[in-house]
Amino acid sequence: MTGQSYAVPVPKGYRVGPWEVREPLASGAFATVYAARRTGADEPELPRRAALKFLPTGTRTPRQLHHLRELAEREVELLGRLRAPRLIRMYDTVTVDDPHHPELDGATVLVLEQAEGALDAVLEQTPKPEAGPALLAQICAGLHQLHHAGWVHGDLKPANVLLMADGSVRLADFNLAAELEGTHAYAPAFATRDYTPPELLWPEIDERGTRIRPSADVWAFGVLAHLVLAGSFPLPGGTTEARCDAATRYARGTEELRLSPELPEAWREIVTDCLARTHAERVTGEALLRRVEQAAGTLRSARLPRLRPRRWKRPVLVAAVAAAVLGAGTVTYTLRDRTAPVAAAPPTCEKPAVYEDTKYGRGYTAGWSSTWDFTLRRGDGGSQVRELQCLLRHLHGITEVGEVDGDFGPLTHGAVLTFQKRTELDADGIVGPGTWRALRKA
Repeated sequence: MTGQSYAVPVPKGYRVGPWEVREPLASGAFATVYAARRTGADEPELPRRAALKFLPTGTRTPRQLHHLRELAEREVELLGRLRAPRLIRMYDTVTVDDPHHPELDGATVLVLEQAEGALDAVLEQTPKPEAGPALLAQICAGLHQLHHAGWVHGDLKPANVLLMADGSVRLADFNLAAELEGTHAYAPAFATRDYTPPELLWPEIDERGTRIRPSADVWAFGVLAHLVLAGSFPLPGGTTEARCDAATRYARGTEELRLSPELPEAWREIVTDCLARTHAERVTGEALLRRVEQAAGTLRSARLPRLRPRRWKRPVLVAAVAAAVLGAGTVTYTLRDRTAPVAAAPPTCEKPAVYEDTKYGRGYTAGWSSTWDFTLRRGDGGSQVRELQCLLRHLHGITEVGEVDGDFGPLTHGAVLTFQKRTELDADGIVGPGTWRALRKA
């Protein structure tokens, strides 16, 4: 652990529950992520590998602790409530109880699905990856899933786009994510400035934070798309400060948007619309997703990109990518396709669509919540409950579920009991893994 600065230094071999810490994968201002392996035969439902994200929520000043705990709570809340094919999965959260290691005592640890690397490492070595358009289609799908569930990411950038072993993409790092309250959400008053829309570069801040809209993610996607496809930022400037000044002048109408000639023609209008001067002018939602998939050649297609290394020295790609992140190696990728039953856009409530879960196989979804092993009870609310109501009504014909409003009330509870009796499950009114598996079968 020498020669590199880590937000949370953790020795190799350190144990957190059933997990043993291995090599560091990445580190930011507030957290460090380590590869981990599960030891022993207990908890076989957990994978053998995971990523442990350490946040030092027990070892800072009171003001820092309040801030770090807020960031941790945001990420835990989102990942605990949302399960979607394009969002990184969280298996567990752990609080370290170790007085013998005061620098770790009280730290919050998120046990996450382990990726093979992040997009920023790929762009450092391959400024214009061959798989760029297909990757962007999946990133856009992830944003749409997030917005559809009522959340704003708030910090979309290459480091927060993870690449999985099968070539698929996951959005990650939801420390700044915020749940929408009407048209706005409230997020902490900072983000990565190169990906921040001009209206939020110097925002008005109240006691709840900065008012942010999904259009902020759309701006960030436009910057990211230009970087992936053209190898440069869309606004001029050799530093972040210069580019922010250019964005401000652009928003005021005193400077034009000059996209790189390297940007493919099919993407120019999309990037322009994502980088519109005002939030109201930016294209959002399914309309953006459809256009991106069409430009990428993946509209209504079940073919996903598969990224594999051309040359490597270790049997596990994550080691090579970790080395690239830490400045010790080079990683390049080629594109292969794999058939998978993923819909081109999130399904409507009226028409559940087929998708594939890596653990449970094929099944129907009506909202991309991916709630195969999520437990719901009467009184709960949110997007998972909406998906439950949609599947009951439109896949299984049980219409007495109440309004499809995400409120697990008495009518929805009665519909669950009816379904459980029909499928010979324990009629307890609790929607656990067994009930979800049955619900997702036609």
